[in-house]
Amino acid sequence: MNKKILLVDDEHEFVQTLAQRLKLRGYEVSTALSGEDCLEIFSSNPFDLVVLDLMMPGMSGLEVLAGLKRLEKSIPVILLTGHGSTKEGMEGMKLGAADYLMKPLDINQLTEKMEEILK
Repeated sequence: MNKKILLVDDEHEFVQTLAQRLKLRGYEVSTALSGEDCLEIFSSNPFDLVVLDLMMPGMSGLEVLAGLKRLEKSIPVILLTGHGSTKEGMEGMKLGAADYLMKPLDINQLTEKMEEILK
């Protein structure tokens, strides 16, 4: 059975491209363009893993992470952080994220992390 992934990033082109690349690798992928959309989609659909951008307008990635963990404590979340900042990624790990990766993203590194976490 395909693993269900929720991708969350406010950059439409990035999230669509990443979704297509993950689908080619056999994942079932849904996308959200904001933290609010993420929580709405997540609350009514089961997912195996969430890939979440930290820097978004409106709700921050850390706020979304906290909301996801309230909805399902055990959901694994991989945080994406850019802007040369690892501080937020480390903060996310303290809040229960499974891992974090820096942008620009290496698709092979992401899929390796995903497989490691989903085992």
